[in-house]
Amino acid sequence: MIDESARIGLKRAIANIDSLPAMPAIAQKLLALPLDTDEGEVQLLKLIGQDPQIYAKIIGMANSPMMGVSSKVSSVQDAVLLLGMNRVKSVAIGIASMSNLVKLAPAKYFNLQDLWLHSMTIAMVMHIIAKAMPRNLRPGDDQIFLAGLLHDIGFVVLHHINPVASDELHQQLRLQHGRPILDIELETLNITHCFIGAQLAMQWDLPPEIVEVLGYHHSPYVEKNVTGNPLVHLVRLAEKVVSDFGIAEHTDGKIYDHEWVELGISLADVEDIHIQANELALQAAQSGNMF
Repeated sequence: MIDESARIGLKRAIANIDSLPAMPAIAQKLLALPLDTDEGEVQLLKLIGQDPQIYAKIIGMANSPMMGVSSKVSSVQDAVLLLGMNRVKSVAIGIASMSNLVKLAPAKYFNLQDLWLHSMTIAMVMHIIAKAMPRNLRPGDDQIFLAGLLHDIGFVVLHHINPVASDELHQQLRLQHGRPILDIELETLNITHCFIGAQLAMQWDLPPEIVEVLGYHHSPYVEKNVTGNPLVHLVRLAEKVVSDFGIAEHTDGKIYDHEWVELGISLADVEDIHIQANELALQAAQSGNMF
């Protein structure tokens, strides 16, 4: 178990914002790229081509069963045609942000591959849910995928700062399956991945709506009005629709009618959303290391 001195040290490390990892240079460049010009699109493809890990993961995503393609995608240009430029940009930012944070420290219980699969699936389920929203209320695809991919980056930051504490937390999540995740985190570490992720997002100067997603995608202990941010509600709903997928992160699976209504979604569409999301989760499980 993590002792009190380790908990205090962890809190101090997070509170000292300068000690948190800087945003990777490639992620900064990708985030700043405008995609409404030909030059922006050319630069995006160039940046992705310069990073073998990002390149391979985008190709893997495009070829996964989730995409339902009949022919093999072998280039980022083909992946862009399939996934869309905005989605590829967000995926590339997510890959760059996560991968740069992970130390190769021994980890028995924390699995980055499982977390990546979880995050990608949540982003895809958010997209399914968002398609049922009125067009004027629906966030852009780039926002949806960036929010979905980064919502649990606090886990990665924790592993970067203190791999032992990270592994202990993920062991407890497995041992206490069924308990709310925030309860286990506060009991084990006296801090949550939501708080850690939000601190990082603020240091990286990510958009405020993304900071709110990282901080409040689980029902918060501190009251925070996020009613004007549909991305927060999309993540919460997605994690309930495909509960405990990829990582041992228990959330209350009960979804209330008002959660759909708040997003402008007709209750008549809910069953179809569940069917599509469950099919996607099965396809994601088959994708394995393709991500």
